[in-house]
Amino acid sequence: MTETSDAVLRTDLDDEIVALRARSREAALAPLVETTPAQARERVRAGDRLCASGPADVETTVVTAEHDGERVVVRVYEAPDAAVTLVYAHGGGWVTGDLDYSDELCRFVAAGGVRVVSVEYRLAPEHRFPAAFDDMLAATRWASATFGRVAVGGDSAGGNVAAAAAVALLDQPDLPLAFQVLVYPVLDTDLARGSYVSNADAFPIGAADMRWFLDHYVGTGPRDDARVAPLRAPSLAGLPPTHLVAAGHDPLRDEALAFAERLTEAGVRVTSRLQPSLCHGFLRFTAASSSARTARDQVVERILALAGETSPPTS
Repeated sequence: MTETSDAVLRTDLDDEIVALRARSREAALAPLVETTPAQARERVRAGDRLCASGPADVETTVVTAEHDGERVVVRVYEAPDAAVTLVYAHGGGWVTGDLDYSDELCRFVAAGGVRVVSVEYRLAPEHRFPAAFDDMLAATRWASATFGRVAVGGDSAGGNVAAAAAVALLDQPDLPLAFQVLVYPVLDTDLARGSYVSNADAFPIGAADMRWFLDHYVGTGPRDDARVAPLRAPSLAGLPPTHLVAAGHDPLRDEALAFAERLTEAGVRVTSRLQPSLCHGFLRFTAASSSARTARDQVVERILALAGETSPPTS
C-alpha cells in the first residue's frame, strides 16, 4: 500500500464521539477482552439505543433462507419494484450482533428503493470459521434464486464475510454480483499494520479487541485463507464495482485502503470514502453523533447510486 501519513488519514476525533467515549470510560465497564461472548453480546445489544431509527414504514419479514441444505435466518426489507437486492451482513466481530444491529441502515436503503436481505449468520465461538462465511454465501445464493440480481455488503465483520463471499463467487460465474459495499471491513489478519499501531487503544475497538474477535472466530484455523482475509486472495480481478468506507480512528483503516488499491490494480471499478474524524463502528452511533448520521447518509446514497448504475435497463 502507498504510504500516507497518519496525520493526513486521521483528524481529531468527532466531538460528539469524544463525549460518548468519556461516558463509556465513566461507566468503568470491564474491557471487552475480559468478558465472555454472552456478556459481550448483551453489551452490544444495549448499544442499540445509540442508533437512530430508520424509516418505520418499511415492510419487513423474517424467513429461513435455504440453499443446498444450508439454512440461515434472514430479515427481508421490501422495496417495491427493486431491481437489485442487497444481501447485508451486520458487524459485531463474528461474536456479537443480530438482525437488529444494522436495522437502521437496512431501513434507509430499502426506503430508497433497494431490497435488503439482512443475514443472521451463526456466531463464534459456538460456530467458528467458516460458519459465518458459509451462511453469507448461502443467503446470497438464496436471494439470487428468490429475487434475481443481487449485491453484497456489510460492516466490520459483516464486511469481511461479504467481501469473502464476493471473492468466492469469482469461481462461480453463474451468480454475478451487481456490486459490493464494505464499511470499515475486516479484510486481513495482520495486526501489525500502521493503523493497528496508531489506533491500538481506539474507541470503541482497539488492537486487543480485534485479536479477541479473531481468536474466537478463527481459533487455530488458517488466518491467510481468503475466506478470512480477502485481501490475501491471489487475484481480485473480476470483482464487481466496489465502494469502501474507512474511518480514521480505526485499527482496520489501512487494510481497507490497501484493498481499494489492490482492486484498482486489478481493474475493478472502486470508490472509497475516508471518514478521518470518525471511529470504527460509527454506524452504531448515529443517535449520538451528527457526523455519524451524515456518514450513514453517504453510505446509503452510494448504495442507491450503485444500484442504479449496475441495474440492467428495463425492456
